[in-house]
Amino acid sequence: MPFDPQSLNYDANGLIPAIAQDALSGDVLMMAWMNAQSIARTLETGRVTYWSRSRQSFWAKGETSGHVQTLREMRIDCDRDCLLLLVDQEGPACHTNRRSCFYTALRQGEEVEILKPMEG
Repeated sequence: MPFDPQSLNYDANGLIPAIAQDALSGDVLMMAWMNAQSIARTLETGRVTYWSRSRQSFWAKGETSGHVQTLREMRIDCDRDCLLLLVDQEGPACHTNRRSCFYTALRQGEEVEILKPMEG
């Protein structure tokens, strides 16, 4: 049976959280929002496209930075209200020039930086 993006459980704004994970290393890279149209675009093109809540528009990851995410596989959680995107990431995934948006950790009650910006 063909997949229908409308079969997912979106929030009141028509959005669903999508977690991008490096397909090879397993590193969690980022979280962003998608809607039915951005999911359809991603599946059609193979390039991950999100919905920007601040700009109220689509953004294909890497369209301005060159740090493209290519979809390997899309997974749907058991409640159909969250997506896991297994991706090939070119360069940093975070706008801070880090490999992952999750670059701070709480350790012994302190917030510490665990990833430095990438060189180049």
